[in-house]
Amino acid sequence: MTGWYPHTAGHRTLDNLLKSWEPNLLKYLKDAGYEVALPGNRGDVFAQDVTEMSTDFCGNLVKPSWNWSDINFNGDQNDLLYNAFWFGKQGNEPRIDGDEATIQTAIQWLDQRTSDKPWAMWVPLLAPHPPFMVEDPWFSLHDRDSMPKPISAEETVGKPQFMNELRRRYGWGDLSLKNHAEITATYYGMVSRVDEQLGRLLTALDQCGYANNTYIFCFSDHGEYLGDHGLVEKWPSGLDPCLVRNPFIVTGPKIAEDEVSHSGVEMIDLLPTCLEIAETEASHTHFGKSLIPVLNDPLIEHRDAVFCEGGFNPEDNHLFEVAGWIYKHKSEIQHEMPELVGKAQCVRTQKWSFILRQNEQNELYDREKDPQEKINLLATSQKDDTDIQEVAEDLQGRILEWLVQTSDVIPWHPDNRFPSLVNGWRQEQENE
Repeated sequence: MTGWYPHTAGHRTLDNLLKSWEPNLLKYLKDAGYEVALPGNRGDVFAQDVTEMSTDFCGNLVKPSWNWSDINFNGDQNDLLYNAFWFGKQGNEPRIDGDEATIQTAIQWLDQRTSDKPWAMWVPLLAPHPPFMVEDPWFSLHDRDSMPKPISAEETVGKPQFMNELRRRYGWGDLSLKNHAEITATYYGMVSRVDEQLGRLLTALDQCGYANNTYIFCFSDHGEYLGDHGLVEKWPSGLDPCLVRNPFIVTGPKIAEDEVSHSGVEMIDLLPTCLEIAETEASHTHFGKSLIPVLNDPLIEHRDAVFCEGGFNPEDNHLFEVAGWIYKHKSEIQHEMPELVGKAQCVRTQKWSFILRQNEQNELYDREKDPQEKINLLATSQKDDTDIQEVAEDLQGRILEWLVQTSDVIPWHPDNRFPSLVNGWRQEQENE
């Protein structure tokens, strides 16, 4: 939404939302003359009143008839699968949960709109997301016996310690391959449900006459461990490929069809891309790079290195979220052992992946030989292995340069250095 990294303005928690004085993509589009719609209510992006000032429509035209209180747990809190965030099958009929209500609202909005203004819509769905659960036909759609085998903890060397602690507290080391296949197949069912929902939305675009002049971006904010490293779900300072290498699919006018680009791309690139399409410009410093050239020619190298980050400063322990339910142990680990969720930054090139950790051992992976990043070369190499050390030092230098370049921004609208003020004691003024 901003073209900023988490460290630029401290947007790295669920409670530090985008404020009214901060830039955001939807507000830019609205100011550029677009009718902006936000069906549903994600609730964890914009601070108070920012949603309303950034959109022309928000909320639901269709109300959910299924909510969290209607969950069928398919077990109890002592079950292995329950503690692996698996709640299983949620009935035999389609549910109108928050996501389905959002999709139906989006379709109704398209069908009912009468304005001739250009429009933009953000459709923020929750799924696929823990807890892992879905109704039929999606629950039974994927064959449990054909699920991919996850990366085992025994296959890896030099991974961070939060993995051990998560496995220990949740008991995930006792999960069998059959258990992991069940979780994965349920997750795939959730993905297929989203696919079907997106398909209906695209059909509505076509029926309303918008298909030929609309750009569509389909993307996700994170992946899941889904059994890899013996883990379930995710972790704030986890930067493994299964978490941060996510789907990004684009279609629209003049975009190359059926092509795949293997160049590096970052989520912050969405902002300048959408602004270029809308023929408007940002009025703040950001670090995104428009994707239009690579969307026209997938052979173009968009970025020769991509960056991502996560985690928190352990000294901010008092600001960490306190969570219960299935997230209880995650929350406890962060508060009791904050060094395990310390800040981490990662740079990936076509050849290498390097992770700089605030409190734990750094990581270096050869992405060509080890694309799943199982073997941390810094944990297996000797100190006199100058080649490996030089690669790590070079990539650490790139992270330092990136942090310096993107550490803050100067607003484009200057403050008055000599604002008018009332002289004297404030308390006397108030008493009068």
